[in-house]
Amino acid sequence: MSVEPRRVLGLCGSLRKVSANRAFLEAARELAPPELDIVIHDGLGRLPLFNPDEEIEPLPPVVAALREAVAVSDVLLIACPEYAHGIPGPFKNLLDWLVGSLEFPGKAVLQVNTSGRESHHAQAALREVLLTMSAHMLAAEPLPVPLPGAGCDCASVLDDPGRRRSVQAVLSALMASCPSPAGG
Repeated sequence: MSVEPRRVLGLCGSLRKVSANRAFLEAARELAPPELDIVIHDGLGRLPLFNPDEEIEPLPPVVAALREAVAVSDVLLIACPEYAHGIPGPFKNLLDWLVGSLEFPGKAVLQVNTSGRESHHAQAALREVLLTMSAHMLAAEPLPVPLPGAGCDCASVLDDPGRRRSVQAVLSALMASCPSPAGG
C-alpha cells in the first residue's frame, strides 16, 4: 500500500526573481524525498492590497487560489527575508488575506531563516503574526539555512555541499514533525 505524500506549500516572502529564500524553496523541492510533495506558491506579487471590504465572495481569483493552496496543504514551509527589521510588506499582505480564512487556523508551519547574517527581528515578528493567526508551529525557532543574499539561486545551493546539507536538515526536520497527509 503506497502512502500519499505530505503536501507542502512553500511560501517565499521575497519578490526578487533570484533570492536566497526562493533558492532555498526550489532546492528543497529538488531534494525532497518522495514522501514530501513541495509546491511553491507563485502569486505573492499578484495579490491585491488587503482590504476587509474586499474579503467577500467571490474573492479575487488570486486570493481564492492562495486559500485553496493552503487548504489542500498539510504544512506551510515559509522562507521570508527581513527588510528594515520587519516582515516585507507583500508577505504581510499575503498573511492578511489568510487571517480571516477558515483554511489557516491550526495549519502546521515550519519557518526557515536563510539569512547568513543577523536577521532575527522579522523572524520574531513573523512568528508572532503566525501564532496570532493560530498556526501550529513545528519548531520553536526558525530553522537556519545560511545562504548568500541576492543573486543566490537554486543551482548555487545544490552545488555547495554545506548548503545542500542545510536544506536536507530542514527536510529531515519537516519529515519528523509534519502531520500525516490530509488525504491519508
